[in-house]
Amino acid sequence: MEFGISTFGEIVPDHKAGNAENAHRRIQDLLDEAKLADAIGLDVFALGEHHRSDYVVSSPEMVLAGAATITKNIRFISAVTVLSSSDPVRVFQNFATLDLLSNGRAEIMAGRGSFIESFPLFGYNLDDYDELFIEKLDLLLNINRHEHVTWKGTLRASLNNLGVYPRPLQQQLPIWIAVGGTPASVIRAGSLNLPLTIAILGGSPVQFTQLTNLYRNAAKKAGHDENKLQLCINEHLYLADTSEQARNEFWVIYGRMMNKIGQERGWSPMNKQQFEYLCQPEGPLLVGSAKEVADKLIYQYKLFNNTRFLAQVIHGDIPQEKIMHSIELFGKEVVPAVKAAITEPA
Repeated sequence: MEFGISTFGEIVPDHKAGNAENAHRRIQDLLDEAKLADAIGLDVFALGEHHRSDYVVSSPEMVLAGAATITKNIRFISAVTVLSSSDPVRVFQNFATLDLLSNGRAEIMAGRGSFIESFPLFGYNLDDYDELFIEKLDLLLNINRHEHVTWKGTLRASLNNLGVYPRPLQQQLPIWIAVGGTPASVIRAGSLNLPLTIAILGGSPVQFTQLTNLYRNAAKKAGHDENKLQLCINEHLYLADTSEQARNEFWVIYGRMMNKIGQERGWSPMNKQQFEYLCQPEGPLLVGSAKEVADKLIYQYKLFNNTRFLAQVIHGDIPQEKIMHSIELFGKEVVPAVKAAITEPA
């Protein structure tokens, strides 16, 4: 099982046309986090694409390219690339370039995106939300398999035996599908025999076994070996030396973030009691001591038999040294404990 960290790169907006000091500092922090993750032996570093003032990463592959120059082993992936509002040719070219720069460590995680700011920004119609993703995924997969591509679409211009360059160092770029809970997306990933990432941001993890079963059944029905599927689980994580410290520090920024997003989407406000419930042993929040989080991941492995886990790091106004300490506890204490437990003879 592989382990990694992901982040969206939250910032306090600079709200000015230039001299973006907060954005500059945040990018440097992200590079430090990638370097630490590599140094402590984590397998994956992931950055998500957003087009809002409160997130600094609009182009994950650019920041990942910077991280590639200061690391040796860790793999780099988007989390996610909003494929519906991107051009598949350019996405492939950017990640192929990242692959060449990183000596073959690039991956793509494609999703429809839970935020919609990119659609009007790049001139796409939200009425085409599903169709855009399906069509562009088909083109991206074609480009990944073939140097010269002949492809016909309806929402994107067709290609007639055109070459797409550069090609990656790897034989093909690993392309993952990311979902939040849509059954159709899970079935699509299984039918296409693509690696799947499921983000569990609320609800009981055991409920998501319906999706993982659906994924494996769809792959089997399409003639693929379900035992060779790659499955990643993604959840929020924050560690401190004690459970009480972790929860007290994380609740402040987590509650603020969730209630801001909830207000935009019409959700009911979250309170501290609900947060504590999500932190319980069978909840989706990995917030607490290293032992508590390791025990939860071992429990979840028994549910999902996942091949990868991504810990989503939220910063808010938690001091950077505490974020780095959380990452270090994850890599040095949680990961070894989980690996030891899941490799023990039955």
